[in-house]
Amino acid sequence: MALYRNNGELLTERRGIIDAVVNSLGKSDQGSRILRRGRRLGRITKHRLSRWLLLLTALFSVYFTVCGLKMFIHAKMESRFPATHSIREGLNLHSKHEELNLHSIHKELNLQETVSLSEFGKPPPKSKRRKHFPCEVEFLKSADGLAEPKNYMNFTWFSLDYVKQEGKTSDSGLFEPRFGGHQTLEEREKSFYAKNQMVHCGFVKGSPGYSSTGFDLDEKDKAYMSKCKIAVSSCIFGSSDFLRRPTSRLISQYSKNNVCFVMFLDEQTLSKLSSEGNSPDERGHIGLWKVVVVKNLPYKDMRRTGKVPKFLAHRLFPNSRYSIWLDSKMRLNADPMLIIEYFLWRRNAEFAISNHYDRHCVWDEVLQNKRLNKYNHTAIDQQFKVYQSDGLTKFDPSNPNNPLPSYVPEGSLIIRAHTPMSNLFSCLWFNEVDRFTSRDQLSFAYTYLKLRRMNPERPFQLYMFKDCERRALVKLFQHRTIPSPP
Repeated sequence: MALYRNNGELLTERRGIIDAVVNSLGKSDQGSRILRRGRRLGRITKHRLSRWLLLLTALFSVYFTVCGLKMFIHAKMESRFPATHSIREGLNLHSKHEELNLHSIHKELNLQETVSLSEFGKPPPKSKRRKHFPCEVEFLKSADGLAEPKNYMNFTWFSLDYVKQEGKTSDSGLFEPRFGGHQTLEEREKSFYAKNQMVHCGFVKGSPGYSSTGFDLDEKDKAYMSKCKIAVSSCIFGSSDFLRRPTSRLISQYSKNNVCFVMFLDEQTLSKLSSEGNSPDERGHIGLWKVVVVKNLPYKDMRRTGKVPKFLAHRLFPNSRYSIWLDSKMRLNADPMLIIEYFLWRRNAEFAISNHYDRHCVWDEVLQNKRLNKYNHTAIDQQFKVYQSDGLTKFDPSNPNNPLPSYVPEGSLIIRAHTPMSNLFSCLWFNEVDRFTSRDQLSFAYTYLKLRRMNPERPFQLYMFKDCERRALVKLFQHRTIPSPP
C-alpha cells in the first residue's frame, strides 16, 4: 500500500493486479497510446450516459404530469355528478320530482302526462348488481305426518264460478274467440267484489264449431292433475330455459308420495330437452317432474303464455288444496310440505309471495321496465294511466298503515291455498295481464289494493315475505334465452 498526493491531501492508494498491468504498459510508447485512448473513451461514455439519464428523467416527469391531470379531471366530474350511482341503481323517481313532475300527475290525475325515459336522457351504462344472499328459514325438522291445522281454513268463503264459453257479440257477426275472453269494463269492475259470482279466468271457449282458444292438454294428463291434492308446478315454453330438477335429497319421502310435481312444456321445448338427454321415462317423468305437454299455445308472447300455469293453478288442478309455483329459472331446494307449513299455516295466510329484492314502488318498476325495454313503452304508459286514474299511489315505506311491505313482488315463487279469495285474486291478476302487459309486477299492487278496497269486511290474507327467504328455498340460474319484448 502507498500514499499519493491529490490537491494537497494524502490519500491511500490501493494497488492490485490491474494497477501493475497499467503501470507496466505506461512505461512503453504503445502503453501510453492505449491509456490516452481509454481516457478519451471514458469521457465520451460518461457524457452519453448523463444525456440518457436526463432524457429518461424528463419522460418520467411528463408521464406523472399526465396521470395527475387525468385523476384531477375524474375527481371533478364525480363531484359535479354525484347522483349517477342512484340513477344507475334504479333511477329513483322520488329524487327526480323536478324532472318528471309525477307529483302533479298523482294530485291532478292528468292522463296526458306519462313517465317517459326520454326525460332522463340516455340510459346510464350498466352497473354491477348488488349481491343478495339467503337468510335462515326456521322450518320444522321433518315433514313426516304433517297435517293441516284444524282452525286454518277460517277465511272468507263464497261461491266462485268461471266463464267457460262466449257466443256472439251482435246479430251481424261473430267475434274472434280469445283464451282470456272478452271481458267488458263493467264486468271487470264487478269481478273485484268477493261474492257469489261468475268471472273471467282464462280457458274461455268460443261458440260451437270454433277451434280451441289454446292451452290444450291430453285427457290422460287432465286425469292425473285432477287427482292432485298438492301441486308444485313450473313451465318452459319456447325452449327459453334448461330443465331444473328439484333437489331430491332435500325433499322428504312424505312429499314425494303426496305432492304432484308438474312441468308444463310445449312440443318445441320437449324436443329440445330430449335432444339434450332429458327424455321422459315410461311414466312420463323426468326426475320428479311429471311432464305435461301443452299444445296450441294461447298467446304468441311466451311470457304471457307462462302466466296461465303461474296464476291459474286452481283451474289446472281443480281438486288441489295447495299449490306452489316455481319459475323455470329456479331449482327447488326445500321440501314443499315444509314450505306450506311455514308460509301458510304458521302465518295463517292463504297467499304468500316475496317482495322484490331492489324495488318496492310501482313507479320505480314502470321506469325500470321502460329503461330495459322489457315491454312496449306505449302499452306500459296506457296501463299505468288506468291504474293512476283508479287511485293507485306511490308506496310510502314510512306509512305504518301500508297493507304490504312492498308494492312490487318477486313473483318467481308463489305459495297459495286454493281458497275463494286466493282463487279470485289469481283470476283478477291474470285478467290484468291478459288485458294489458305481461309484466305482472306492474299489476300486482293495483289488483291487491283494489280487491282490498272493494271488500273492507272480507279480508284477503296475503303474506309478503322477505326476498332473502325466497333465496333460501331455491337456486337461481340464468335463462337459456330471453324472449324479445312485444
